[in-house]
Amino acid sequence: MPAPEPPTAPAADIARWFDEHLPDHWFADEPSVLVDRDEILVLGTLTAASAPDPAGEASDASPPDEVRIAAFRESTREQRIRIAEHAEALFARKVTWGARAGDTRVLFTHLSVPVMTRLRIDERHILDTLVAAGVARSRSDALGWCVRLVAEHEGDWLDELRHALGAVEEVRARRPGAR
Repeated sequence: MPAPEPPTAPAADIARWFDEHLPDHWFADEPSVLVDRDEILVLGTLTAASAPDPAGEASDASPPDEVRIAAFRESTREQRIRIAEHAEALFARKVTWGARAGDTRVLFTHLSVPVMTRLRIDERHILDTLVAAGVARSRSDALGWCVRLVAEHEGDWLDELRHALGAVEEVRARRPGAR
């Protein structure tokens, strides 16, 4: 007998839940909440007051972005753990965190999930070429490199596609007989 499917919630509902449960002073605006079937990534842009000055002194010069992010990570750790535990129980997914400050983006915790795929010889040959050339350490690393390259060069198209999928999710939620 197959295991029952974990409860699912639309990504918009999960994002709304985090918006309601995160302290207002953590982020400059609503955090980005990226959801898949394994993980919920909460990524927020820090405000000037989000992270305490690591030296404990007020100064005119703001600390480097990496230092601000590290201070935020440390000062919010216990509260983030409590929020994550609650969300993990509700949504049956691992909650991971990250922050942005200036041009710096740091993921504190995140999953690296194996993905099974079937590739034909020509596709495997591409991955093996990347490995042989030293661009990637393994086929898995090469495939990740390819995915990042597509995201970089086709980001606008992928954003448009995600937006369209969000509209489909909204229409499905309004189906006859839906709660």
